[in-house]
Amino acid sequence: MNTRRQFLISAPLGVLVAAAACRKPTPSANSQATPTTAGAPPTFGTGAGAGPVVTSETFAEAEKLMQVTMTPAERQQAADTWRTSLAQYLERRTGPRKVAIAATEAPATLWNPMLPGITMAPARDQFVRSKADNAPLPSADEDIAFAPVTQLSRWIESRKLTSERLTSIYLSRIERLDSRIRSIITVTKDHALARAKQADTEIAAGKYRGPLHGIPYGAKDLLDTKDIPTTYGAEPFRNRVPVADSAVVSRLNDAGGVLLGKLSLGALALNDIWFGGQTMNPWLLEEGASGSSAGPGAATAAALVAFSVGSETGGSIVSPAMRCGVTGLRPTFGRVARTGAMTLCWSLDKLGPMTRGVEDAMLVLHAISGPDAGDPSSVSSRLDFDANASVAGLRVGYIAQWMKDAPATDVDRAAMETMKSLKMDLREVTLPDWPYSSLMPILFAEGAASFEELALNNKLGELKVQVKDAWPNLFRQARFLSAVDFVQADRLRRKVALEMTRIFKEVDLLIVPSLRDEQLTITNFTGHPSLTMRGGFVEVSEARSDWAPDPTNPLPKFNSPRRVPHGITILGRLFDDGLLGQVGVALERAFNVVKERPAAF
Repeated sequence: MNTRRQFLISAPLGVLVAAAACRKPTPSANSQATPTTAGAPPTFGTGAGAGPVVTSETFAEAEKLMQVTMTPAERQQAADTWRTSLAQYLERRTGPRKVAIAATEAPATLWNPMLPGITMAPARDQFVRSKADNAPLPSADEDIAFAPVTQLSRWIESRKLTSERLTSIYLSRIERLDSRIRSIITVTKDHALARAKQADTEIAAGKYRGPLHGIPYGAKDLLDTKDIPTTYGAEPFRNRVPVADSAVVSRLNDAGGVLLGKLSLGALALNDIWFGGQTMNPWLLEEGASGSSAGPGAATAAALVAFSVGSETGGSIVSPAMRCGVTGLRPTFGRVARTGAMTLCWSLDKLGPMTRGVEDAMLVLHAISGPDAGDPSSVSSRLDFDANASVAGLRVGYIAQWMKDAPATDVDRAAMETMKSLKMDLREVTLPDWPYSSLMPILFAEGAASFEELALNNKLGELKVQVKDAWPNLFRQARFLSAVDFVQADRLRRKVALEMTRIFKEVDLLIVPSLRDEQLTITNFTGHPSLTMRGGFVEVSEARSDWAPDPTNPLPKFNSPRRVPHGITILGRLFDDGLLGQVGVALERAFNVVKERPAAF
């Protein structure tokens, strides 16, 4: 995402640069000397010291990163006392690193978007599906493959379609078509067929588990799957095989879902390039699918799976949903347990469905919601969704300038008119003119901490992509972030969350340009739910990319503009994900653009 590329262009970096120069760490000493006189307190800065020797010149260079200025005397004092005052507290850097911190261990401080005074919505817990239309089963496999889960589930429940046949249809499409888009890292053919046969047996015996029973799906390859590789799309983990399922996969198993394969993601959840290549957009094969949920977006758009599960930290569901013309639902932070999912950022990661229709996304969300002991940020919540409910009278907020400027398009503005035609009440709202990108040190610091071992053991170089806006460079730079700046960003985060609370007292939901940097940053840090759905089509004369421009490898241009899907995004109150679904269903019917398919598939 753009916010990831704009890596602290002007933000200060930490004076801790001195410690990072360590190549041959010395053993840590006690941080305070033992007093020699009875009753005397331990004194700060009198230990043996730790880490490499630094000089005043070290601090002179570090000042350029920190954007502070010291006098020569202050610089010398800092250099003379660094090893005994601060370096010895950095045991993770200076060694001997006596405590191993496992990937499953979360920080003590947790982000809770439900600030004091906020009432959790909604008041009730209900799930009402749309009415069955008794549509006949198509004769063509392609038409079956592209059918929404809402319809597939009716055919399977009524036994007009078996899970084994549906699974075989998707496996055949994967074999014939995935080479065009590289959306699947591991195909689980034998596992899928066995699960499908089990589903058919259970359904025939009257043991129908619900609308996902027998439905084939794909999981982003950062969700652990027992005895099936989970690679994070990254070279250092390509042979990693978990011993247990993630919470989400376990819940989909319980719902009767059929895992078809592990779907691609940009390495360690960044953009759309993994160790097998770049995942491409089924609608425009000359451009990447966008990331990091590139595989879920592309595989769902190309009907290689019935639905998929992706993840988002800073735009990784929204962006590929936009690019690939699918529905992406980023749930409220804490609604879906992340146990057994790769951690990029403890306070930001969310798991959510990517589907070919809004109601499909709600069906999946209903199945995967709920807390788990392995994720201390997960909470119990209610889901109030009625696919048949009226949306008249709902108050929809918008920021006027955002809807006028790029990246907003005529599709976004037309969506506002559609809302008016559905008798929704559009109201202009405002946000303070704050530097929202100043929140990003939290993302980079958490990400670098999560993959610290790669940095400290010099394994970042094993990753395929080494450009300036890829994780290797960003994780190395993040080692120099200031802890002071992290705390200040955390304080700004609370202020931003309070502003969003104020806005949602005025309106029921917001419509925003899907890829507006401010909205992606704000709502990922505050934890508000987001629904991105196809709203229409636009024409492009050049391929699009998540990556910073590279003059040596220009993006393809088209003599005749290409017609591609364009998504609109609506945001809801914390835990009011069901209302987003109701509005999305109403808009989807009004737009009437969801049934068009990518021509190459």
